[in-house]
Order: sequence, then C-alpha cells, then structure tokens
Amino acid sequence: MTFVRRFGLALSGGGYRAAAFHLGTLKKLHELELLSRIEVISTISGGSITGAAYCLHEGSFEEFHDGMTAALLHCNVISYALRSWSFVRSVLLVLAFLALSGFLLFTRWAPLALLPLAGLFYFVLRFQFRLLPVSQEIEKAYDTFFYQGRTLQQLPEKPVLAIGSSNLQTGRPFTFSRDSMADSTYTYAPHPVHFNGADFPIARAVTASSCVPFAFTPITIDPKYFRDPTDTIHAQPQLIDGGVYDNQGLQKLTQATSRYECNTIIVSDAGAGLGPLGSRPYPNTIALLLRTVDLFMNRIKNSQMMTHLFQRATDDSKCVAYLSLGWKLENSIPGFISNLAQGNIPPSVVAARQLRPEWVANPREHRIALTEYLEKQLDYPSLAARDLTTEEWQVVCGIGTNLTPLSSIQLALLNRHAENLTEVQVRLYWPLVL
Repeated sequence: MTFVRRFGLALSGGGYRAAAFHLGTLKKLHELELLSRIEVISTISGGSITGAAYCLHEGSFEEFHDGMTAALLHCNVISYALRSWSFVRSVLLVLAFLALSGFLLFTRWAPLALLPLAGLFYFVLRFQFRLLPVSQEIEKAYDTFFYQGRTLQQLPEKPVLAIGSSNLQTGRPFTFSRDSMADSTYTYAPHPVHFNGADFPIARAVTASSCVPFAFTPITIDPKYFRDPTDTIHAQPQLIDGGVYDNQGLQKLTQATSRYECNTIIVSDAGAGLGPLGSRPYPNTIALLLRTVDLFMNRIKNSQMMTHLFQRATDDSKCVAYLSLGWKLENSIPGFISNLAQGNIPPSVVAARQLRPEWVANPREHRIALTEYLEKQLDYPSLAARDLTTEEWQVVCGIGTNLTPLSSIQLALLNRHAENLTEVQVRLYWPLVL
C-alpha cells in the first residue's frame, strides 16, 4: 500500500533560544534538500518568531539565515518595551505614589502614609493591563525587527504556517494561518463564530503565540476581525502563550482530521528539559512557583509525547523525527534502540533500516551489533566530529528563554547543536524519505 506523505515541521517555544535553535534546524533541512518539501509549519512562541520570518522571507535561504542571525544578535525586544512611553508612564505613576507616601511620613499626616501605597496596590490589581499594555509594545518590537507591517494574507500558500496560541476563554488552542484564524470551540459552537484574519498583523499573531502569562498582556481580537462584529457577544478571545497548551506545536500536525495534519513530521523542541534541582532549597515563594511551573510544563510535554508520538508509532502511515535541545547527540542511537525495544518504531522504518529479525525481536540483547550497524548506516563518526563538547552542551542548556540578544557564541552553539541533532534524527527516523 502506498501512503501519501504530507511533510510537517513543528517549532517549539522558548524565546530567542528557540528562535536560534530552530534556525539551525531549518539550515540542516535546507542542506538535506528537505526544507522545500515541508508543507506545514506549526509554530509556538519563540518558534513563531523564526517560522513567520522564514515564511515571509524573500530571496535565498542564505539571505534569510544571515538576516535572522543579525536580528537575534542585536534586536532587543525587552529593551524596546522598556523604552516605551507606556513603561515610562507606569514607572512615573508608581514613583508618584511612593513619593506621596514618603512625603506624608514627614508631616503631621504621617498615619495616612499607607493610603497612597494602598491606592497603588489597588490601581495595579485593577488596571495593570491598561496602565502597562506590555504586549502592545512587544508587538511593535516584533513588527519593527522582523515583520514590517505584514499581515496574514501575505503569508505564502506553501508552506502553510500555523501560529499557535492558547485561548483563556475556551481553554483551547487558537491558531493563526493565511486562510484561517480559528478556535475549534467557536467553529463548532451552536452559534458558530468565524474570523476574518486577512488583514490581521503577523506581529500580533506572534505576540499572542509568545504572550507569557504574568509578564505579557493577553491579546484580544478587535471586532473588525470578526466576520460578524456582533459575534463579540459570543466570543471574546483572551490569547496567551501557545506553549501553555502545546509547547512543541505537535498536536496540530498529528491530530486526525485537522487541516494541518501531516504524515511525515519533524519536531524541533528547544526545551532544555526539567533538569535536577540538586540540594538547593526553595528560598522563597517565587522560586517554588517557578520550579512548580517547570514541573507542570514538563508533565504536559511528556503526556503529549505519549499521545501524539509514541501511541502512534505502530501507525505505519506516520513517520516522526523528534529532536530536543536538552538531548546529547551521543544518545541518539541508544535512544533509537530503546524505542525499538519498546515498540515505538513504525514497521516501515524498521523495514527501511533493513534490521535483522533477531535484532528487532530482542534489541537489548543485540545492542552492540545494532549500534555498530546504525553508526555505519548514518556515518556517525562524521557527525560525532561536529558534536558539542560537554562544556558547550552545558552552555546551550543554560541559555535563557527571554527576548534579549544572544551572544555570537551562544547563537553558534545553538545552531550547531540543532544541525547535528536534526541530521541524526532525520536519518534515523526518516529513512524512507532519504
């Protein structure tokens, strides 16, 4: 039986770290002559920055790569927002309340000094997102640095770009693409709500995709982007970081009947992994909260991988190559053998690899022979020669996920690590393609 394979690429979240890592993934796919075959790119957060820039670029891939590299080295989104009038205005307001409180302390009205602080507290809780609309400034930065006023209708027909965000109102993903701007809850509701996203700014869609809770302001959809403006009664999207629902962008590509479903998929995951905390204590509530969020997100990732990756491994019409920033290149072949032992390799891939029946029947017993065989098939020594050292890998895993410029060393290491992992995983899991 012949399967029609539709190629998909998922680019995960992770700020500038993800944007740089995925740049390396795109470069290697270009070198392998696979990038032009990608039909759908599903992006989240930092992956949306690079994915949208790639889909909008004109000229050669090399020109896109050089331009994106320069942007990640020099364009500071956070600094742009901090220099905005919105931020300055908010700081002045806070200082005014503090100054009034301090002034009262040295007057006969000293007992009233707490009132300005209480007023400040009230204003922040009640009007934080109006006083400091951070996402508006982030959108302006994205537009200035990457997208120059372009809209969804200016995206190409191929590859289809699906920019993912999370909708607080419905608890479902909200996706932006050239021909669709939708949330399935609205689409299939008793009173369906449809959007007209042709003129919706790319920068705003990417902002929604990377709208980190607590730090950014949720993105809303103006009435002019509804097909029927009166539908705002039924739908009031509040969009935040797509990573809250699916940080790998994999669900859209694997979900049956989805307009973005693909058979042959590569997932570029810029997550560095949960990592051990060691014996460090939790000195305060914030440290405990951050660790709890990391644990929560890691649990979601593992659950989604089971649902969208491993449980589909026996489906011979599917072929998924997965790579993660937190992985070491040296573990790629051992990982393949472990997946083979657990039944997580599609039969078509096993057949294409021309593995001996006894190896497939008992991979662990024949681990040495399997390793030697696969290393020869992949020309692994040439890959290993380009691998990161332990120290370089630790540098990569320690890079933050903010939106401030990377150093040239960080960018080079992220690119190289992604290129190496992309090549080995594609060669391992996409033998039918190569």
